[in-house]
Amino acid sequence: MARTTLITGFLGSGKTTTLLHLLAQKPAGERWAVLVNEFGEIGVDGALLADSGAMLKEIPGGCMCCVNGLPMQVGLNTLLQRNTPDRLLIEPTGLGHPKQILSLLTSPVYENWLTLRATLCLLDARQLGDARYRDNENFRDQLAAADVIIANKQDSYQPQDRVLLDEWAAGHGDGRQIVDAVQGRVPLSLLDLPRLNARELPDGAHHHAPPAPKAGLAALRLPGNTGWRRALNQGQGYQSCGWIFDGATTFDTIGLLEWARLAPVERVKAVVRIPEGTLQVNRQGQDLRIETLPAPPPDSRIELINPAPADWNALQTALLKIRLN
Repeated sequence: MARTTLITGFLGSGKTTTLLHLLAQKPAGERWAVLVNEFGEIGVDGALLADSGAMLKEIPGGCMCCVNGLPMQVGLNTLLQRNTPDRLLIEPTGLGHPKQILSLLTSPVYENWLTLRATLCLLDARQLGDARYRDNENFRDQLAAADVIIANKQDSYQPQDRVLLDEWAAGHGDGRQIVDAVQGRVPLSLLDLPRLNARELPDGAHHHAPPAPKAGLAALRLPGNTGWRRALNQGQGYQSCGWIFDGATTFDTIGLLEWARLAPVERVKAVVRIPEGTLQVNRQGQDLRIETLPAPPPDSRIELINPAPADWNALQTALLKIRLN
């Protein structure tokens, strides 16, 4: 049976970075699989994890436990039955609700296929001081469902953030383990901790409502240009806009960094082709992290997420102007 770990955490908490660190510790000879879900339609996390050495299945476009769990079941069945992994790591969208996912993983249909380990929840303690996060039901319930809280991005904390984390632990921690981490560097041993947290969780409110309609204009295309497309999504109080460009498109490095830094949105993730190879961008609020790699990606993927409507067309026009070809 696949030893299975659910890795949750709100937008920008560092789930994908943590996954990459764990995958880098994979013992030789073990077969690992990753089921990753993104709120946006483009699949930036999938691009980041593509060369991780694990079997990968993506579920883009919203919470994978919606629509009676069908998207998740299809992805889960594909990985378990076709690949028979020794270990399975599941990363839901940062806007996902954990109850339906945990219910599916512990249902009788999977009792002979997987054994569920401790649920890990990534937390950027700086978000505890912001009511937009603190009062969000998914943020609260992800923490409530966790066996282990990973207090990530400690290198960016101010003294008050540590105070807020200690206060949260005193009021809501219930003695659960809290692991300090920087850039998702956590020990592999966390994956084999037992699941002990069996508290009853409320249903996510968005699971009782019909899916939100897609909003915005269709992708704007230059005449004769078929080398890119745009995708929109909205739900759970957030909107996303993403672009994918083919491998023939290269972006100006400085121009792309300035575009990502100044975009008036809460969340920016990108894996893009630049003259130097690959540029990876990860921005949460004003916290911008970048990495460059010498090998170029097969395509370029960019995703923006924001709680309020944004002028996607203006952002797209600016983005198209910084293409080199």
